[in-house]
Amino acid sequence: MADPSSYRPSPGQIPDSPGVYKFRDEHRRVIYVGKAKSLRQRLANYFQDLTGLHPRTRTMVTTAASVEWTVVSTEVEALQLEYSWIKEFDPRFNVKYRDDKSYPYLAVTMNEQYPRVQVMRGHKKKGVRYFGPYGHAWAIRDTVDLLLRVFPVRTCSAGVFKNAARTGRPCLLGYIGKCSAPCVERISAEEHRELADEFSDFMAGRTGTYIRRLEKRMTDAAEEMEYERAARLRDDIEALKKAMEKNAVVLADATDADLIALAEDELEAAVQIFHVRGGRVRGQRGWVTDKVEAVTTGDLVEHALQQLYGEETGDAVPKEVLVPALPDPVGPVQQWLTGRRGAQVSLRVPQRGDKKALMETVERNAQQSLVLHKTRRASDLTTRSRALEEIAEALDLDSAPLRIECYDISHLQGDDVVASMVVFEDGLARKSEYRRFQIKGRVGDTQVWHGEGQDDVRSMHEVIARRFRRYLAEKEKTGEWVEEDGNTGNDRNALTEEDGRPRRFAYPPQLVVVDGGQPQVAAARRALDELGIDDIAVCGLAKRLEEVWVPGDDDPVVLPRSSEGLYLLQRVRDEAHRFAITYQRTKRAKRFRASPLDDVPGLGEARKQALLKHFGSLKRLRSATIDQICEVPGIGRKTAETIAVALAEAAPAAPAVNTATGEIIEEEEPGTTADPSGEPVAAGTPDRRRGQET
Repeated sequence: MADPSSYRPSPGQIPDSPGVYKFRDEHRRVIYVGKAKSLRQRLANYFQDLTGLHPRTRTMVTTAASVEWTVVSTEVEALQLEYSWIKEFDPRFNVKYRDDKSYPYLAVTMNEQYPRVQVMRGHKKKGVRYFGPYGHAWAIRDTVDLLLRVFPVRTCSAGVFKNAARTGRPCLLGYIGKCSAPCVERISAEEHRELADEFSDFMAGRTGTYIRRLEKRMTDAAEEMEYERAARLRDDIEALKKAMEKNAVVLADATDADLIALAEDELEAAVQIFHVRGGRVRGQRGWVTDKVEAVTTGDLVEHALQQLYGEETGDAVPKEVLVPALPDPVGPVQQWLTGRRGAQVSLRVPQRGDKKALMETVERNAQQSLVLHKTRRASDLTTRSRALEEIAEALDLDSAPLRIECYDISHLQGDDVVASMVVFEDGLARKSEYRRFQIKGRVGDTQVWHGEGQDDVRSMHEVIARRFRRYLAEKEKTGEWVEEDGNTGNDRNALTEEDGRPRRFAYPPQLVVVDGGQPQVAAARRALDELGIDDIAVCGLAKRLEEVWVPGDDDPVVLPRSSEGLYLLQRVRDEAHRFAITYQRTKRAKRFRASPLDDVPGLGEARKQALLKHFGSLKRLRSATIDQICEVPGIGRKTAETIAVALAEAAPAAPAVNTATGEIIEEEEPGTTADPSGEPVAAGTPDRRRGQET
């Protein structure tokens, strides 16, 4: 690990002008490329105190052994040079979008004497018109098959074309009318090129002209009583319309735009692009990237634009590019896009209307793409094994942690404090082993802390102590303690209940993960030490910087951003957080729905509903006499007296006050309200008369 001060250039050496810089490692390999409006100011940010740097940046500067730069005239030139160097050197610390597949395009080879329509992948060639990309090659073939009725362009390979020209017999498509057969000179090269131009114009979105032309020809044929030709034209029109239906109209006619959306978390980001031409979605594609450098959403957008348009020119760059966030600064990027197109390009964030709605659709696709990528990654056995090995190596464990338990604390401003325990075995969630806890401030007979409030550290200590007290109790019950005669009595069958189900808390984990940093880790370790448990490893994952903390260390363990081990720890932590917050919300909702009638012994749900229906609200029920309560069917005098006592003891909520006038606002009590029909309405039910929740 290099010390950045060993290769830091003096401030006077770095020019205060736009440029591009490269960090190299000790083997002279380029590990990072960046651009800057001012090289002096940007490079100074890398050579500050290491503790103040983002962990990913800190890893990069300590891996590097030298830095060099190139001065350019403008920020646009810096953008172009940065893209060229990233493509050339493939630096390990730069964001790199990786295609999850090679997307196929519909290509028309206008650079040949007889243009050919075909499916193409890979790098684009000069003189070829491309349409797409498409999700699947069969989608292209279906579209082409429909269009060949109207535009019978050549689709055969060079070998088939030459063989047909040599023998004087066209291929099958020539016989059935889906190829104009230029190979046997049914049409000239100029006529065939004109046909290919019309095919390309139709695919580019100029569809109305051809539909209207065919409709007029069909009408003329019918008037001339050439019904067979009219029927063929009718079928051609239907084929064109069917091909058009495959690309739904999403924006106004003649709209050419690319919509780019992102879905990201701390480790990865997915990008999705919809290509809209002539108001229709003509193609879709997407990538996933590891966030190996500290980047914002605007930075990710800039990298995506470089990836998309770095090698494109002319109409391949649309008039309008819609993004979720603008790069900072946006001027050079927009100027660079304009230069690639040769005409003005609008780069903006949609705010309203159809474009905003379509952007939301693209965002949903990006989110689904990220979820699918994570699912595939988590389900791979080799990947899971590597993740467990990386965790064991990073935490200096004797073996891979086959069972991992993760704990998280959840509360709302100190109220309804709960905890969750999730279990991962062999890198997969074991949901049947999940447990949840209500924090009580007490472990066994020991008072841990007093009062309510927001104290995650004490809550973590309590839940770890409670869980492993249960483990020790189960261990003693199953006879795993060493007896005086030296026998352990450790029988695998003892870990199951009489009905065959596993005993709760009977299995110990190899690793305990807590959601938090150094304080939470110390609390968990202290709880285990107090119970005499020293064979279970503990670590914590701090969400803000994804740092792994271990007990007793002042510095965190920083796993590489592309590490499968870090990815698994993040999944475990996120699952614990989800499980905890779900339980906390459920518990809070039950508390909000609580009613003083719940404390009346023997009063079931049916009679509570009957009381509320009769009186309309708790307020009216509280003011009723015992005789009036007895009027409710099913309520006897003794029960009525109990209800009256329970309502009297329950303190009503403080009245609401109009702060402008000082007037007390009369409202129904929390718990239930009455609608105009007198029917009771549970708390939390939307009150349509006021447009808000009651």
